[in-house]
Amino acid sequence: MANRRGVRIAAATAAIGAGILVVALWLRGRSPAMAADFAVPDLAGQAVRLSAYRGQVVLVNLWATWCPPCREEMPSMEKLYARLKDRGFVILAVSQDEGGIDEVKRFVEENKLTFRVLVDPQGEVGQKYGVWGYPESFLIDREGRVVERVIGPREWDAPAQIASIEALLAPHTDVAGDPPR
Repeated sequence: MANRRGVRIAAATAAIGAGILVVALWLRGRSPAMAADFAVPDLAGQAVRLSAYRGQVVLVNLWATWCPPCREEMPSMEKLYARLKDRGFVILAVSQDEGGIDEVKRFVEENKLTFRVLVDPQGEVGQKYGVWGYPESFLIDREGRVVERVIGPREWDAPAQIASIEALLAPHTDVAGDPPR
């Protein structure tokens, strides 16, 4: 009788282990979600569509001029952009200010920001991405997948952050080690 109990325990343990293995393999095989496309105007009134940047690494940053943590992280975003812009890196800073474009333009000029700043006073982009506070950022790879969601401010020019974005910018190789064609 004790022997049968041991066999049942061993079988149950094996079944649980197999289940955990299947779930782990399934999770590992899942790819990141595709970034929701959007089209909102830049400071000149020109519509900017996220999907137009497919093939580049994009940082979508949702922010507002009245948000102290947003203002705090902008200089590090500018440094990151200056360092990586010539390698296929783009920043789309989507202002969620409801008060109009003038305050956003003034902020951009005062801070000498050179990356793309968009205006979305209705918060459509934030709704698409499920944003619940500012700043909130989404790092999107060359294939258009969200690979990281950042809630709150970040030192974007920190060495570890630069290294992770450079890894996304690096040419990919296939299983044989050959670059893609």
